[in-house]
Amino acid sequence: MTKQMLKTLGLMTGSAMIALAPASAMAAPLSEAQATALLAKMNQLEQEIADLKSQLGNLQQTQQASAQATTSAIAETNAKLAATEAKVEQPAPVKIAFKGAPEIKGDAADGSGGWSFKPRGRMLYDFGTVSAPDSINDAGLGFANEARRIRLGASGSIPGGFGYKLEADFSGGTVEMTDAFLTYEDGGLTITAGQHNTFQGLEELSSSNDTSFIERAGYTDAFGFERRVGLSAQYGAGILLLQGGVFTDNITDLGDDVNDSIGFDLRAVAMPKFGGTQAHFGASYHYRDLGDAITAQRYRQRPAVHFTDTRFLNTGNIDNAESETSIGLEAAVISGRFHAAAETHWLTLNRNANFADPTFFGGSVEAGLFLTDDTRGYKEGVFKGVKVSNPIGKGGIGAWQINARYDRLDLTDSGFVGGTQDAYQASLIWTPVDYVRFMLSYARLDYSDAAIAAASGNDYSVDSLAGRFQISF
Repeated sequence: MTKQMLKTLGLMTGSAMIALAPASAMAAPLSEAQATALLAKMNQLEQEIADLKSQLGNLQQTQQASAQATTSAIAETNAKLAATEAKVEQPAPVKIAFKGAPEIKGDAADGSGGWSFKPRGRMLYDFGTVSAPDSINDAGLGFANEARRIRLGASGSIPGGFGYKLEADFSGGTVEMTDAFLTYEDGGLTITAGQHNTFQGLEELSSSNDTSFIERAGYTDAFGFERRVGLSAQYGAGILLLQGGVFTDNITDLGDDVNDSIGFDLRAVAMPKFGGTQAHFGASYHYRDLGDAITAQRYRQRPAVHFTDTRFLNTGNIDNAESETSIGLEAAVISGRFHAAAETHWLTLNRNANFADPTFFGGSVEAGLFLTDDTRGYKEGVFKGVKVSNPIGKGGIGAWQINARYDRLDLTDSGFVGGTQDAYQASLIWTPVDYVRFMLSYARLDYSDAAIAAASGNDYSVDSLAGRFQISF
């Protein structure tokens, strides 16, 4: 009720009391005219009070309607705000996985989809001994140790199908770039530009983190297999994998006047599966023009370990060298705990004029068996690491594997005598958890026409025993 209405009602009530006061005081009868006037006055007051009550009721209804309208408007506004907030998606958190090291992946919701970053690294530390006939006095014999590989880098993906990898090796007191490349993927096609592996063969392309022995087969080092700067393409469709590329020199040699080579590599792989058995068959072809500055080429090899500089096989410099041509064959099988692999490689040094072109041979065959319920990894034409089924720390004993290999390297042909090597090797590998390995490797190497003469001549045997512990991520 408003103040004005209350004031009016009060005045009217006061008037009625004044009108009645004489009658009460005098207690005298009213005339008919007075009674009629008083009755009319009271009826008027009653009507005015009823009008005021009606106005008050209308006012209350108006206020109630206004309050309801206000409440409805507030509710409608809140609903609109809630709907707006629902439409605005909150940025999804960055995804972080752990694969030996944190792998960070962006999400499409916040515009970072397609981006990823993963630190990479490995530490391979070797130690062991090489023993030869006592008559051979060489500083490289006996016990030695080295940091075989210490690498750090990163890899990841970029929106649009691009990827990258950058990794350097810090062993030996120097820093050398190992991988430095950009990739583009579209379906089964991968294009790679920069410093990366050429397509020499199964064991060379498999990571050193995952090989069965401390060193790869002898021919891979003797024939100069290494990463080079180039442009390559890879296409995979079902069980088939095709690879090819054009390469120059290793990135550490670029700009050096004595390194201006160029060549190309081709590799084809079939990867059929027969039930739970993975098979692998491959062939490769390689050509390398040594360039104008290189006029001599040399092929040599260590005794199944890297921590010695002693080479019992060595062709010495072969003059008038122009180019190299090589062919490789490879095969492998993985069936449960068992695996086997074999590779051969023929390299011909093409010389100018009428000089003889020697062809050297290397090959190896190996077999391995897990003593635990594990299997050797394989993907896209190369061996991968084992995923330990019962690791240490979870009630298991890790993965235990034994391996045997025969490795032959023949560097004698066309009048060049670099010697031949027949190596009989065995290894024991313990992988307690993923990304950590301990290796023990033994090799008995029989040499013919060795580059280093013993008292008994150039045919003798050498033993090497080596161990390794490694961590990779």
